[in-house]
Order: sequence, then C-alpha cells, then structure tokens
Amino acid sequence: MGSGEEDTGGGGGAVRGAVLKALVVVGGVLLLRRLRRSTTRWDHARAVADALSGEKFSREQARKDPDNFFNLRMLTCPATEMVDGSRVLYFEQAFWRSPEKPFRQRFYMVKPCPKEMKCDVELSSYAIRDAEEYKNFCDRQKDQRPQAEEDIAEHLTTIHLSRCGRGKRCLYEGSTPPEGFPNNWSGASYCTSDLSIHKNGEVHIWDKGFDDEGNQVWGTKAGPYEFKPAPKSKYDDMFSPLNFSAPLSLEKKLDKAYVIDDQ
Repeated sequence: MGSGEEDTGGGGGAVRGAVLKALVVVGGVLLLRRLRRSTTRWDHARAVADALSGEKFSREQARKDPDNFFNLRMLTCPATEMVDGSRVLYFEQAFWRSPEKPFRQRFYMVKPCPKEMKCDVELSSYAIRDAEEYKNFCDRQKDQRPQAEEDIAEHLTTIHLSRCGRGKRCLYEGSTPPEGFPNNWSGASYCTSDLSIHKNGEVHIWDKGFDDEGNQVWGTKAGPYEFKPAPKSKYDDMFSPLNFSAPLSLEKKLDKAYVIDDQ
C-alpha cells in the first residue's frame, strides 16, 4: 500500500509539472502576442504623432546659448485623419511672447513607413493652402477650425524615422535623404531636416538650407533646436528678456539662424 501511494503521488506530480509547463508556454505565447501587438507599424506612427503633439519651448536652450537660439514656441495638434489612417497634425512656431503671430506653419502627415523600407515611421510636411486662416488653429474650439483635408497643399519634405538603439536618450530619430528637398528660400536650392523624439518629451529639430555648391545659407549651425514640453505654468519667468518679442535687429539675424518662411 505504501508503495502504491508513492506511485500515485509521483504520477500526480508529473501531471502537475506538465500542467505548469503548459501554462508557462501558453503564457509566453500570450505575452509575445501582446508585445507584437504593441509594436505594430501603426502603433509606431501613433506614438510619433502623440509625441509631436502639444506645446513645447526652446526656453532652456535660449538661456544657455542666446547667440544661436531664440526662445520659440512650438505648438502641434491633431488636424484630421486620412482615409488610409494617416494622421495629419497642424504645426506652428512663434516667438514665446507673440504666439498669435506664428512665423512658420505646416501640416505634418504621420504614417508607417512602406514595408519595403527599413524604417518605422514616415513624417511628411506639407504647405497650407491658406496659412493665414490656420493661425492659432490649436487654440480654437474644434467646431471653429477649418477642414484640414481640404487645405493640404504641396509636399515639402519627408523624414523617415526609426526606433533609437538601446542606450540612447531618444525614442525615434531620422532625417531627410542626403540630397534633401527643393527649397528656394534665402538663396537655397535644397534643404535637409533632422528630427529626434526623446523619452523626456523633447523634440529636436534641425532644418538647414544649402545653395548649389553645398554651402549652408540658412538654419542654425550650432545644432538642432531643442523643444521641451511646456511647464505647468506658461507664465513662469514671464519677465525674462528671453520671453519678449525679438527686436528688429534680432529678427534680422533670423535670416541666417532660423527659417521664417521657407514655403
């Protein structure tokens, strides 16, 4: 009887072991499926669109290096969604003290990279048919906004973003092709753009224009603009000289330091 009980116990242990192994296998499969679902091509596109959205400033950069950078406000918000699922964002930049007067306006179209390309997200910029009508688009009630899908004009640039490697601060990074895209602002013949999205909510943008001989004719030479999420109160340090509209002499410097209107 004693040996019979031992045999029974051993059989039960084997069954339990098999059940546990099966549960581990099933759990692993479910976890793998969940991970795969969380990193689909469209999930990457949505993550980039969400990261770009919101109010961000280059305030800290302007404090540290006022000779090369201005305190700019970058504001981006959802505008519409295309039939194929691509997200369209409205984007504008302005001086911190005059947000109602943006000097740069764009539509961003965000979608997954084509399957044949080795990247995750395709970010294209487009001119706006009537940019004046879109000023302060994000600050309006949704029923007071124009219909974005009707006002997407010519294509300007495309950046292909990929997930950043391990150990980097960024989440996604990418650039335009080396040959860039046509641009005739301020003596340029083509322009390039570099963009990175960081884990702390920062968005780094470096736009540059070049002439036919490859000389840089506009855009900062000191590095990308670093836009950080807006603080809890946008009125912090409101009396800092960095937060007042740039005087005429500084605005003239923008001809070489930053693009006012490269449409």
